[in-house]
Amino acid sequence: MAEVKKQEKDFSPEVDTLIPEATELGKAGKLSEALEKLFALEKQTRNASDLSSTTRLAKTILDLCYEARDYTQLNATIHLLSKKHWPTQRRNTGIRRAGRRVAPGDSTTVRAIKYGWNWRKPCEQLQRARSSWKRLVRASPSCYRSTMKHLRSNRQRHPRVARNRCRPRVTCLSDLQVETYSSMERREKTEFILEQIRLLIALARLKDAEVTKTKGKEGKIGLGDGEPEWVKARVGGRKINETFLKEKENEDLKLKFYELMIQLALHRSAYLDVAKHYEKVWDTPSIKEDEGKNRAALEHIVYYVVLAPHDNEQSDMLHHLFVNPALEKLELHYNLVKSFVTRELMRWPGIEALYGPFLRVTPVFSVAKQWEDLHTRVIEHNIRVVAYYYTRITLSRLTTLLDLTPQQTEETLARLVVSKTIWARIDRPAGIVNFKSKRTTEDVMNDWSSDMQRLLGLAEKTWMGMNAALAAQSRVKA
Repeated sequence: MAEVKKQEKDFSPEVDTLIPEATELGKAGKLSEALEKLFALEKQTRNASDLSSTTRLAKTILDLCYEARDYTQLNATIHLLSKKHWPTQRRNTGIRRAGRRVAPGDSTTVRAIKYGWNWRKPCEQLQRARSSWKRLVRASPSCYRSTMKHLRSNRQRHPRVARNRCRPRVTCLSDLQVETYSSMERREKTEFILEQIRLLIALARLKDAEVTKTKGKEGKIGLGDGEPEWVKARVGGRKINETFLKEKENEDLKLKFYELMIQLALHRSAYLDVAKHYEKVWDTPSIKEDEGKNRAALEHIVYYVVLAPHDNEQSDMLHHLFVNPALEKLELHYNLVKSFVTRELMRWPGIEALYGPFLRVTPVFSVAKQWEDLHTRVIEHNIRVVAYYYTRITLSRLTTLLDLTPQQTEETLARLVVSKTIWARIDRPAGIVNFKSKRTTEDVMNDWSSDMQRLLGLAEKTWMGMNAALAAQSRVKA
């Protein structure tokens, strides 16, 4: 930052004379003339390092633009002042406060966007003001605090209005890289990033809902898919240091962070990630102390780990969960995990009759898609069990064991083969499924070589044992 020079001259008398004159010109509709006079004196005060006079002039300039409702001029003025006063921005608190008139989320700005600017493209007109305001308030965390406080209060008092005004706020706030601001405390940065993620998720859902609503209607164009906002939210989640969240005083931030991450993972149907996030929540001391929350978190871990597609990581987490003593207290959930761990067939009608009445009333399996995903995981488990015990099986018998139609059986088999979970080939004319791959000559030779090495090793070990025994007998005879 540039060094602040010593004040060379005091322009207070000239400023006291010019401000009332410029104010009268602004009220008379002569904004350009008033700004011209103010900028001329502002340049002199700035070059003379008269900070108080420069701040008064800058505030007057912004106030005149705002009162005239000339938002284009207001944006240009803030952009210009942010460049001129960047070397002394830490001391220009007055300019920062004046610049907050166009702060993202300010209610006055939202009204200005709605009635003064083109409502269809508010974010484009806010862009320059937002970036300039960011430079002016970079050293003032209180601006961020007040902005977030305003957003929360509006959301609580007027949820419908806050939802309608979500789009320009998210556009303005999501691009602020607060993690680079050294003037903010670490907790404040984390709170602000979490608020950014929350707003992005809200906007993404709003866009997705509008696309679904307008889909198939001719002549209506929705906002577009909310996938860009989902991606931005995931990027924002990577900015959070999870080690910092492990500190006891940051437990509230930790719970809020993993709540948002669970929403992001559920959007992608990444059930294993959801289970991991719930496991982090379950390990939180405050959750451990609350019996109800502790039980709920453990139940969600079970639900989502069995919903996750089978792979090495999912299998490892499932087996570790099965041997956890805390799970034994939940008999029904323990038996459900045991069914997936044991290499035995699970007939879907029996699973549905045994666990259906309980699981279907839970928030997780009340969703039809997730109940269908559970059915799919049961079928995949059964196919892995059949592939483990059988080398060949008729397609009709496999269809009976899986309680599926022949077409559904082939589709499920094909999906598991493509994912390399199992090896299988279907002989359709013969109606036979082969789970054992044909061995190549190289495989046979490798096995034979391995067997020969074991045989030679055993012979050598036997020979050494016999020599040792003969040596011992010779010593006894001697």
